[in-house]
Amino acid sequence: MTSKGRKSDFDLPTLDDLFSTQQERDEAKLDKIRDIPIAEIDDFPNHPFQVRDDEDMLQLVESIKEHGVMTPAVLRVKDDGRFEIVAGHRRKRACELAGLDTLRSEVKHLSRDEATVYMVESNFQRSTILPSEKAYAYKMRMDALNRQGHRTDLTSVPVGQKLAREVLSEQTGDSQTQIQRYIRLTYLIPELLQLVDEGKMKMRPAVELSYLNADFQRDVLENIELNDCTPSHAQTIRMRRLYEEHSLTPEVIADIMCEQKPNQRERMVFNGERMRKLLPRDLPMNKTEDYICEAIAFYRKHNREHEQSRKSNRDAR
Repeated sequence: MTSKGRKSDFDLPTLDDLFSTQQERDEAKLDKIRDIPIAEIDDFPNHPFQVRDDEDMLQLVESIKEHGVMTPAVLRVKDDGRFEIVAGHRRKRACELAGLDTLRSEVKHLSRDEATVYMVESNFQRSTILPSEKAYAYKMRMDALNRQGHRTDLTSVPVGQKLAREVLSEQTGDSQTQIQRYIRLTYLIPELLQLVDEGKMKMRPAVELSYLNADFQRDVLENIELNDCTPSHAQTIRMRRLYEEHSLTPEVIADIMCEQKPNQRERMVFNGERMRKLLPRDLPMNKTEDYICEAIAFYRKHNREHEQSRKSNRDAR
């Protein structure tokens, strides 16, 4: 016989398990779910997934008004006693828009790294995830895995020498190379990353640009806006190589960006009436292109000198 309170080696079911119904067990679990004041709930730090007030959000608001929060949010208790949302940022926002003061939640005891793993994995269930969201989520998940000793989940033993990106690849289905590409996107300036989110720039050119410093990335962005086209993969490879050789300059970037790509036809159309108002009346027609190019070069030089002056004044403060 086993002493009172000790489990036997056979791990027999308890009396409650034998004589309680599934409904009673479900109700016991529901006792742990509480309505937490929204004013006491903080967002997850650096939460990578956007919460948008779009059509889906409006539908969620109407659903909550009619049925309440069907799936409880998941919270953890912070050191200061406040709550931190781990899963359910959209439900929290919908409750705010619905005029509710509380959020139906389940409070879990999670460490910072465990919470990060839970947050990323729960949000990966979304049907649509932006590249930027996936990039920062992978980075956070990788950092958490590294701190945890490359654990594969919240309860398993460490997996030894297996790299974090190997574990993440096994869990997500993305290759290690693809995961690394996503993480490189976090090194882009926000404007370039937005072009990736909008589908205006492919991932591989964006990854190459992520190796440039912020100043050169802004030079690329300026040329993207000026030429109304993004660089090809081959062009960004050249930029990265020249950057690593310390040979890249704003002028070189402009020259590369002005090159016509093999699959690109020139699509430059000007409004004749508008242009005539800006051009000198005595300018010969065959000199128009040279005049416009010189004007653009002067304008870009003026902007660059103005930006450098602003930076110098800022550094001097």
